[in-house]
Amino acid sequence: MSAAARESFQQLIAGITAEIADRPLDAALAADLNARHGAGSETYRQVFEACRAAVAEGWMCEREGGGIRYGRVIKPTPALHGFSVDVVDMQDIAGPHHEHPNGEIDLLMPLEGEATFDGQPAGWIVYGPGSAHRPTVRQGRALVLYLLPEGAIRFTGRE
Repeated sequence: MSAAARESFQQLIAGITAEIADRPLDAALAADLNARHGAGSETYRQVFEACRAAVAEGWMCEREGGGIRYGRVIKPTPALHGFSVDVVDMQDIAGPHHEHPNGEIDLLMPLEGEATFDGQPAGWIVYGPGSAHRPTVRQGRALVLYLLPEGAIRFTGRE
């Protein structure tokens, strides 16, 4: 586990959270993120490469449960404007139902096949405050990075 790699990853994510701090979590934010940092952009490439390297090094997605590898990479911190960072590795599976009290911002990075996340292709997906879902990857395997305002998430136990 490289402290330098973790610091570099945090700085990369801080560049993104600086742009979105204090913005409403809505369709306009998703459109802006995809325009600036979507699939095919330099930022997307850097985040994807950093995540793949971190998984290979064993400090990302270090836990496993229900066929999903996962882990909280960074707890909510002022350095990330109050966001936490989680990353999951999913393949053709639906995860546990949960609610987003403050919203959730996701980045889908397909590893195998034409993986989609909740029916969406590679890129950013934004869920507003109070939303809920059962996160689902279909048509392959993917890494999904979650930005959670204040790290807030509530697992419901529902199917």
